[in-house]
Amino acid sequence: MLVNFDALPDNSRIWIYQSNRSFTEIELQNISIKLNVFLQAWTAHGSELQAGFEIKYKRFIIIALDQEKQPATGCSIDASVQFIQALETLYSVDLMDKMNVSYKQGEYVAYKTLTDFKKMAKDKAVSKNTIVFNNLVNSKSEYQEFWEVPASESWHNRFM
Repeated sequence: MLVNFDALPDNSRIWIYQSNRSFTEIELQNISIKLNVFLQAWTAHGSELQAGFEIKYKRFIIIALDQEKQPATGCSIDASVQFIQALETLYSVDLMDKMNVSYKQGEYVAYKTLTDFKKMAKDKAVSKNTIVFNNLVNSKSEYQEFWEVPASESWHNRFM
């Protein structure tokens, strides 16, 4: 069952998928439609899952699930992964690689491989004050508080 992202409780489980490029406005509209359809029908062992989504910076797809109402199961998680993989194919993007790094350069969101990001840190092209996106957060409250943080407050700190 699709619900408004903002209405989901803070302890909702979060999955963040970052794209290796920005989506166009048309792609964003189509992805939103596809997410609406998928989440409306998403179930676990025949029970509706209460989930919502948002898309940030034309690049991040964030799905949240109220696990108190009905938790995700292996099959429902597999279905969501297959859905995301279909988006990857349809839009020729990489959404599943969690080891690539997105960070802010002013208002622009940059995307680098982990190897390139490490080199940039070594070369002082990014610093512990660089705003990074910690896509490893697990709950909506963590997402709201610790997703967009200085590198010094994230797992990225080990490269600084």
